[in-house]
Amino acid sequence: MNRQVRLTLGFIAPLLLASTLAQAHHSSAMFDAAKDVELKGVVKTFKFENPHVNIVVTVRDEKAGTTTDWYVEAASVRGLAMAGWRRSTLKPGDTVTIVAHPLRDGQPGANLVKATLADGTTLAANAGRNY
Repeated sequence: MNRQVRLTLGFIAPLLLASTLAQAHHSSAMFDAAKDVELKGVVKTFKFENPHVNIVVTVRDEKAGTTTDWYVEAASVRGLAMAGWRRSTLKPGDTVTIVAHPLRDGQPGANLVKATLADGTTLAANAGRNY
Protein backbone atom coordinates (compact mmCIF):
# COMPACT_ATOMS: atom_id res chain seq x y z
CA MET A 1 0.00 0.00 0.00
CA ASN A 2 1.34 3.39 -0.82
CA ARG A 3 1.62 6.21 1.70
CA GLN A 4 -1.40 8.17 0.41
CA VAL A 5 -3.72 5.15 0.66
CA ARG A 6 -2.53 4.43 4.22
CA LEU A 7 -3.09 8.05 5.24
CA THR A 8 -6.56 8.06 3.68
CA LEU A 9 -7.52 4.81 5.41
CA GLY A 10 -6.01 6.07 8.66
CA PHE A 11 -8.30 9.08 8.47
CA ILE A 12 -11.47 7.35 7.26
CA ALA A 13 -11.41 4.27 9.52
CA PRO A 14 -11.82 6.23 12.81
CA LEU A 15 -14.66 8.24 11.27
CA LEU A 16 -16.49 5.08 10.25
CA LEU A 17 -16.01 3.59 13.72
CA ALA A 18 -17.27 6.77 15.38
CA SER A 19 -20.38 6.87 13.17
CA THR A 20 -21.11 3.22 13.97
CA LEU A 21 -20.83 3.90 17.70
CA ALA A 22 -23.06 6.96 17.40
CA GLN A 23 -25.73 4.91 15.64
CA ALA A 24 -25.57 2.25 18.35
CA HIS A 25 -26.06 4.89 21.05
CA HIS A 26 -29.25 6.09 19.39
CA SER A 27 -30.78 2.67 19.01
CA SER A 28 -34.22 2.24 20.53
CA ALA A 29 -34.11 -1.55 20.31
CA MET A 30 -34.28 -1.84 24.10
CA PHE A 31 -37.84 -0.45 24.05
CA ASP A 32 -40.86 -2.45 22.90
CA ALA A 33 -42.48 -0.14 20.35
CA ALA A 34 -45.39 -2.58 19.96
CA LYS A 35 -46.49 -1.97 23.57
CA ASP A 36 -47.59 1.07 25.51
CA VAL A 37 -47.58 1.49 29.26
CA GLU A 38 -49.54 4.21 31.05
CA LEU A 39 -47.79 5.63 34.08
CA LYS A 40 -49.82 7.79 36.45
CA GLY A 41 -47.64 9.26 39.12
CA VAL A 42 -45.67 12.08 40.67
CA VAL A 43 -42.63 13.65 39.03
CA LYS A 44 -39.49 12.93 41.03
CA THR A 45 -37.02 14.54 38.61
CA PHE A 46 -37.20 16.27 35.24
CA LYS A 47 -33.85 16.81 33.53
CA PHE A 48 -34.38 19.01 30.50
CA GLU A 49 -30.89 18.55 29.08
CA ASN A 50 -29.16 16.85 26.18
CA PRO A 51 -28.51 14.29 24.85
CA HIS A 52 -31.90 13.03 26.10
CA VAL A 53 -34.47 14.62 28.37
CA ASN A 54 -35.15 12.32 31.33
CA ILE A 55 -38.15 12.08 33.62
CA VAL A 56 -38.39 9.98 36.76
CA VAL A 57 -41.97 9.32 37.82
CA THR A 58 -42.94 7.64 41.08
CA VAL A 59 -45.89 5.34 40.40
CA ARG A 60 -47.96 3.94 43.25
CA ASP A 61 -49.38 0.41 43.10
CA GLU A 62 -52.53 0.71 45.19
CA LYS A 63 -53.04 -3.06 45.47
CA ALA A 64 -49.52 -3.81 46.70
CA GLY A 65 -49.14 -0.57 48.63
CA THR A 66 -45.74 0.04 47.04
CA THR A 67 -44.18 2.66 44.79
CA THR A 68 -41.84 2.25 41.84
CA ASP A 69 -39.66 4.88 40.20
CA TRP A 70 -40.01 4.69 36.43
CA TYR A 71 -37.18 6.15 34.34
CA VAL A 72 -38.53 7.67 31.14
CA GLU A 73 -36.20 8.66 28.32
CA ALA A 74 -37.34 11.28 25.83
CA ALA A 75 -35.91 13.04 22.79
CA SER A 76 -33.38 15.85 22.88
CA VAL A 77 -34.15 19.27 24.33
CA ARG A 78 -34.66 20.61 20.80
CA GLY A 79 -37.03 17.79 19.88
CA LEU A 80 -39.20 18.31 22.93
CA ALA A 81 -39.06 22.11 22.68
CA MET A 82 -40.39 21.87 19.12
CA ALA A 83 -43.31 19.84 20.54
CA GLY A 84 -44.08 22.54 23.11
CA TRP A 85 -42.07 21.32 26.11
CA ARG A 86 -40.16 23.80 28.26
CA ARG A 87 -37.71 23.50 31.15
CA SER A 88 -40.64 24.55 33.38
CA THR A 89 -43.15 22.00 31.98
CA LEU A 90 -42.63 19.56 34.87
CA LYS A 91 -41.45 20.09 38.43
CA PRO A 92 -40.84 17.61 41.24
CA GLY A 93 -44.18 16.94 42.92
CA ASP A 94 -46.30 17.51 39.80
CA THR A 95 -48.78 14.81 38.88
CA VAL A 96 -48.48 13.48 35.34
CA THR A 97 -49.75 10.66 33.16
CA ILE A 98 -47.17 9.33 30.75
CA VAL A 99 -47.72 6.93 27.87
CA ALA A 100 -44.48 5.25 26.84
CA HIS A 101 -42.93 2.20 25.22
CA PRO A 102 -41.61 -0.01 28.06
CA LEU A 103 -38.21 -1.64 28.26
CA ARG A 104 -38.20 -5.15 26.79
CA ASP A 105 -36.50 -6.61 29.87
CA GLY A 106 -39.36 -5.66 32.21
CA GLN A 107 -37.38 -3.12 34.22
CA PRO A 108 -39.22 0.12 35.15
CA GLY A 109 -38.01 2.18 32.22
CA ALA A 110 -39.61 3.45 29.04
CA ASN A 111 -39.38 5.70 26.00
CA LEU A 112 -41.79 8.65 26.02
CA VAL A 113 -44.74 8.72 23.60
CA LYS A 114 -46.80 11.48 25.23
CA ALA A 115 -47.51 13.08 28.58
CA THR A 116 -50.69 14.56 30.02
CA LEU A 117 -50.10 17.28 32.59
CA ALA A 118 -52.26 17.93 35.66
CA ASP A 119 -54.12 20.73 33.80
CA GLY A 120 -55.08 18.34 30.98
CA THR A 121 -52.48 19.58 28.47
CA THR A 122 -51.12 16.69 26.40
CA LEU A 123 -47.67 16.97 24.85
CA ALA A 124 -46.13 14.55 22.39
CA ALA A 125 -42.60 13.21 22.46
CA ASN A 126 -41.69 15.13 19.31
CA ALA A 127 -42.91 17.89 17.00
CA GLY A 128 -45.81 17.19 14.71
CA ARG A 129 -47.48 14.68 17.03
CA ASN A 130 -49.24 16.78 19.67
CA TYR A 131 -52.62 15.48 20.74
